[in-house]
Amino acid sequence: MERQYVAIDLHLNRSVVVREDEAGEKVGVVLIDNDPLALAEALREAGEAPEVAIEATHGWYWAVDTLQELGANVHLVNPSGLAWENRRVKNDYRDCCDLLDRMRLGKLPEAWIAPHAVREPAIVPL
Repeated sequence: MERQYVAIDLHLNRSVVVREDEAGEKVGVVLIDNDPLALAEALREAGEAPEVAIEATHGWYWAVDTLQELGANVHLVNPSGLAWENRRVKNDYRDCCDLLDRMRLGKLPEAWIAPHAVREPAIVPL
């Protein structure tokens, strides 16, 4: 199976996952509930070691951890480096398509994926 490229537009409850093949042809688009099992199922079709771009939005840790456990090469994207305001159309699918284009060109503004040991501990409500 050829390498696939995946972009994820992560939101609070649901996320959009778009997959492309090496030629840049769309091979899958799915809306998932934010759950590690749902994310794993969406990524299963991408084969071994897909390249995955995901924005560093609130709550990205669980998704990046899941993707890395599945063997994906994860690119955590710094949203402030994307300049979406210059686009006429702004939606989740289009965001994913732009992330895929930038990933293929090597022009993602990447952020550091902090290891577990240095991440802020989760605040557990009493």
